[in-house]
Amino acid sequence: MSGAPELERKLGTWACIAIVVGAVIGSSIFMKPATMAAQLGSPVLLLAVWVGAGIISLFGGMINAEVGSILPQTGGQYVYFRHMYGDFFAFLAGWASFVVINTASVAAIAYVFAEYTGVFVHLPRFSEATEQSFRIVIPFVGTLYPLAFIGTKLLAIAVILGITFLNYFSVRVGGSFQIFFTALKVLVLLILVAIIFTSGKGDTAHFTELSKGYHLKGWAMVGAIIAATSGALAAYDGWNNLGMMAGEVRNPQRNITKGLLYGLGICIVMYVLTNQAYVYMLSVDQMAASPLVASDSLFPVMGKHGSELIALLVMISTLGAINGNVMPCARISFAMGHEKHFFSWIGKVHPRYKTPGNALWLHAVWSSLFVLTGSFDMLTDLFVFITWIFYGFAGYGIFILRRKMPEVPRAYKVWGFPYIPLIFVAFTVLYFVVTVYNDIQNYLTGKTPVINSVLGLILTCSGIPLYLYLKRKSSKTNVS
Repeated sequence: MSGAPELERKLGTWACIAIVVGAVIGSSIFMKPATMAAQLGSPVLLLAVWVGAGIISLFGGMINAEVGSILPQTGGQYVYFRHMYGDFFAFLAGWASFVVINTASVAAIAYVFAEYTGVFVHLPRFSEATEQSFRIVIPFVGTLYPLAFIGTKLLAIAVILGITFLNYFSVRVGGSFQIFFTALKVLVLLILVAIIFTSGKGDTAHFTELSKGYHLKGWAMVGAIIAATSGALAAYDGWNNLGMMAGEVRNPQRNITKGLLYGLGICIVMYVLTNQAYVYMLSVDQMAASPLVASDSLFPVMGKHGSELIALLVMISTLGAINGNVMPCARISFAMGHEKHFFSWIGKVHPRYKTPGNALWLHAVWSSLFVLTGSFDMLTDLFVFITWIFYGFAGYGIFILRRKMPEVPRAYKVWGFPYIPLIFVAFTVLYFVVTVYNDIQNYLTGKTPVINSVLGLILTCSGIPLYLYLKRKSSKTNVS
């Protein structure tokens, strides 16, 4: 009598690197530099923030590499937190991943893909009166209009469902898809950088020229750097996705480490090169005033065709990023269901395809609802904040695992221990405090209708009643 089907280890080194690079490089590098330039007013600080955020993310990747080498199981941080802090905290992290972090990010990336498709294909819309005729009012949050931009939303949903089907059908096909689109996006980004730097139409003085209204000093500079770093961290986010698929990686002790470190290294290099290409073509003031900094950087070289090239590049980049998030993120919900800490049907492996089919479709439906309601804009602001809270706990957790599991062989150990983890944890604490303070200030001054960070905490804590229900249900089942 055969047992229940299990996930198979089919992903090698290149697939691991592609998952990291594919999940990290999405649409942010085409938009965030403009906002960051406005916040900082200095090209030198802008470069420092991109490098600094990359190093902090690399520190996180180093921590995950050690933890992943001793706990190479599907589920990533959910599995790590069970060993570090126990079932309750692990459930909250897994719940947050499902209800806020992962599904919101997939919805937002898919919507960006659909928006840029509109450059080449006309996407239908209802009349303004029809769009406004159906609304969903959420107290203290805002008003949602599900019928607005319906063509864009339906295309975004179709992409989510299509990529989910691809990963439902085969882990190997999903991995091959990821390798192809990751290689393609890196190649096209390099071409973009080469076109700009070889055009001769930029100005090297832009690399050191301050904004005309530059005035940052003391705590104002600290606040500006933290705000800009938040944008950079959003661009780097996704590096922890690989650990979620550890149960499907061949030789995980070696390949997870290589995937994280090489993958993040590639991302840092690509982001720095792309940012410097923008700075070469545009002054920091021009960047700050640019709604589409990538297109404006190419316009002096290619004219209107530059906008089309950027649109194509964004489509390629986001398509790979969608797969890079769909492929691993459902594995957290799968691991929770598989270990009976979520609904058990979510943790079932497809008997034929050996994929976490139910978890994949659950995430696809939830992501699609975010797209349809239009709530992805707000949730995108939430997920980075919630993500970095759990990153901080993961950083501290390495000290716990060193104490709890000293005898377990480690294929990789964090370089510079204990200083690297301490720096990482200290940064997450600073990021938490400054973000909450800024969110409250923005709310009190009327800049935002809701305290985004607090709302994210509320959504995360909304899983507590579900945890208590599932625990009570499990206890009754065990007794009977």
